[in-house]
Amino acid sequence: MHVVATAGHVDHGKSTLVRALTGMEPDRLAEERRRGLTIELGHAWTTLPSGERLAFVDVPGHERFLGTMLAGVGSAPAVMFVVAADEGWMPQSEEHLVALEALGVRHGLLVVTRADLAEPGPATERARARLAAGSLGEVEALAVSGRTGQGLGELRQALDRLAAKLPAPDPEAPVRLWIDRAFSVRGSGPVVTGTLPAGRIAVGDELASDGGLVRVRALECLKEPVASVTGVARVAVNLRGGGLPERGGALLTPGSWTLTDLVDARLSPVAARGRGREDRARPDAGDAVLPGRLTAHIGSAAVVCEVRPLDALVVRLRLARALPLHVGDVLLLRDPGRDRSEVRVLAGARVLDVRPPALRRRGAARQRAAELAAAAPDAVSLLGTHLLLRESDLRAMGCAPVTGPVCGDWHADPAYWSRLRERLAETAARYAAGHPLEPGMPLEAARHELGLPDRRLVVALVRPPLAVTDGRIVSGTSRDLPAPVALALRRLGAELAACPFLAPEAGRLAELGLGPRELAAAVRAGALLRVADGIVLLPGADVTAARLLAELPQPFTVSQARQVLGTSRRVAVPLLEHLDRSGLTERLDEIHRRCRRPR
Repeated sequence: MHVVATAGHVDHGKSTLVRALTGMEPDRLAEERRRGLTIELGHAWTTLPSGERLAFVDVPGHERFLGTMLAGVGSAPAVMFVVAADEGWMPQSEEHLVALEALGVRHGLLVVTRADLAEPGPATERARARLAAGSLGEVEALAVSGRTGQGLGELRQALDRLAAKLPAPDPEAPVRLWIDRAFSVRGSGPVVTGTLPAGRIAVGDELASDGGLVRVRALECLKEPVASVTGVARVAVNLRGGGLPERGGALLTPGSWTLTDLVDARLSPVAARGRGREDRARPDAGDAVLPGRLTAHIGSAAVVCEVRPLDALVVRLRLARALPLHVGDVLLLRDPGRDRSEVRVLAGARVLDVRPPALRRRGAARQRAAELAAAAPDAVSLLGTHLLLRESDLRAMGCAPVTGPVCGDWHADPAYWSRLRERLAETAARYAAGHPLEPGMPLEAARHELGLPDRRLVVALVRPPLAVTDGRIVSGTSRDLPAPVALALRRLGAELAACPFLAPEAGRLAELGLGPRELAAAVRAGALLRVADGIVLLPGADVTAARLLAELPQPFTVSQARQVLGTSRRVAVPLLEHLDRSGLTERLDEIHRRCRRPR
C-alpha cells in the first residue's frame, strides 16, 4: 500500500480529482459537501493498474486551513500537486509548495486539472518550472479533467510509476502514528486514525500515548479489519486503556522516542514571497531571521514555540508541549499571524539534538552554534555533544550506534574516552601521592573525580600499569613505600636479624616509625608478614619457622616450639596458628602439633 497527499490552491479540483480516481467521497462533513470546500482531512483509496493499492489524504486548500493541510502532508511520503488550468499558479499553490519544500518531500506528481475549461499548457509550464526550482525537482506532469474523465487513465499509470519510485519503509522501525482523527465508538471505545509511515502495528500491541500505555484492541486498514499492518498505510486503531487521545498526539513504540520540549535545529529557510513575486530567497538571506514566537508543525501536531537563534541558521526551539522526536525530524515553522498575502511558512527546522545542553555561560550560544555547524543527525554527532550515552538513549534519540559500547550499554565519544583514560592516570597518581599509605584510589572516588555516571566506566578505563584490586585502582609501582616507612622497615629488619621470631611490641614499632597505617601499607606491599593483630615478622619467617620445627621430634608442643624459635608465648601461639592455617603444620590435639610432610 502507498499513501499520497494532495496539495494545491483552494478550489483547484483536488477533491473532485480524488473522487474521480477512487469513486469515493473524500469530504466527510455535510458542511464540506454543502459548501464545496474541504475543511477537514479527507481519505479515499483505489487500486492502481499494477494491483497496488493507493490511499489519498485530501487536504484543504483554503488559506484558513493551512494547519489542517500540514497535518495531512506531514506523514505522507509523496504528493499529488494540483493546479487548475484556468487559474494557474496561485498564492496557496506557493504556500503549499513552500511547506512541502520545508518538510523535505522529494516525490511528487503535477496534475493540471480543468483541462476541459482552458488550455493546460501555460499553467503546466509555469507550475513545472516552479516545482523544478524546489525540492520536488523535475516531476511528471499530466493534464486531466475530473469532470469529463479526460486523462484519468494516464494519471493512474503515472501514479503507478510514482508509487514504484517511493523508498521502501522499514517494517522494523519504531512506530510513531500521528493522530489526525480521534473519536469514540459505542461498545468499542476510542478509535484513532493516521498515516503509519514505517514500522508495524498488530492487534495486542502495547503502545505509548499522551495518556500512558494503551493496547491495540482492533485494527482497520482502508475499512478492512486486519490483524497487523506495516507502513506506509492508512490505519484506524481501536484502543483499550487510557482516555481518548487528541488529534496532534501520537501512538508510539514505548521507549523508542524522546519526549522533549527543547530541541536544537538547523534551519532551511524558504522564500518570504508575496503574491506574484518570482525571486527566490537565499538560505542566508535577511528574511531567514525568524520571529521569536512561531508555530511548529510535525505530523498532525501543531505547537507554539519560542525561537532562540544561536547563529544565522541554527536555533533552539522551546516547545509549548513536549513532542516525541528523533534527531533528523523536520519541524515546519509557520507564522500564523503573518499577513495572508505573504507566505506564512518560514522555514523547515531539522532537529540535531533532542536533549540539548543548557546554555549558562557567556558565549555558550555561539559555542553551541559552532559545535552544530557541521553536526549531522547521527550517533557520532550526538556523542560529540553528550560524550556518554546509553544505547537505549541513543535509540530513543533516533540513532543506532555505529561502534561498539565502551562498557555495558554505554557508548562514548572516542576523543573524550581517550581524554578520560589520560585523566584517570593523572588522577590516580595524584591520589597515590596524597595518600601514600593507602593501597590505591577507591573506584567511587575516581568516578566522582571524573564526573562519570557509572562506576563500571571507571573499571573500563583502567589499563596497565593501572589495575583494579579490591575496589581500588592500584599501580604497578604502588608497592613502593614512602621513604620514612622504608627506613623504619630497615631498622626493624636489623632488630629481627638476630632474633627473627621475637616480634616487637606495639610501643617499639611506634618508636621505629611504624604506626597502624604504616604497618598496613607495609603488609599490603609485602614488606611485612602479619601473623596476627599486633604481631608482624619479616617476609618468609613462617617458612623458616616450619623448617626449624621440622627438626624437632614429632609431635611437638607449644613450649618446645617456643624454645627452638627463640621467642615468647605471645608470638609462638599466633605463629603456630598461622602455620596451621597455611598448611605447614597440623594440630593433633589440645597440646600437640606436627609438621606436614611436603607432598
